[in-house]
Amino acid sequence: MLYEILTFLVEVAVTLVGGACLLRLYMRWRRMSLANPVGRLVLAFTDWLVRPLQRVLPARGSFDLASLLAAWLLKLLQYALLMLMLGLPGWGLLPVLGVLGVARLAVSVASAIIIIAAVLSWTGQRTLITDVLQSLAEPMLAPLRRLLPLVGGIDLSPLLALVLLQVAGIAVGSLQAQLLGSTVVLGTG
Repeated sequence: MLYEILTFLVEVAVTLVGGACLLRLYMRWRRMSLANPVGRLVLAFTDWLVRPLQRVLPARGSFDLASLLAAWLLKLLQYALLMLMLGLPGWGLLPVLGVLGVARLAVSVASAIIIIAAVLSWTGQRTLITDVLQSLAEPMLAPLRRLLPLVGGIDLSPLLALVLLQVAGIAVGSLQAQLLGSTVVLGTG
């Protein structure tokens, strides 16, 4: 029971902070200001980790390598703790597991953006948060909208995007399990 509780707490912490790091990376790549409610929340969760890394790895153009490195380091720490608690061998695989963990976390962040943007769009109210989330979701949904026509006047591109993202998450999780040589999957995000 203690293992499950610790695993859950570590997963929640890494998902919140690591996901915010990836969101920071994505917002910077999209050249979006962080001076909005979503950006301020992202900064509150990530500045303590990303700012020191930016001194070593300053952002170049629209790519913030420090945010990506922060997410990877968090996943690395998470998997190291879990491997230590389980007594698993294969510490040499830890960097690769961290990369795959960041990929799964990116799937979770993208899924959350799409779900929240879709739900907020149903309210019909335009707010700054709604506009930011729509701006974040649009690049992921636009290609699907070109392929998928409206069905009864309803845009099903968010549903298709979520299905594709979940398939990608399953594939990455399977690869993680294969690397470990067992069915142990180290977290979901």
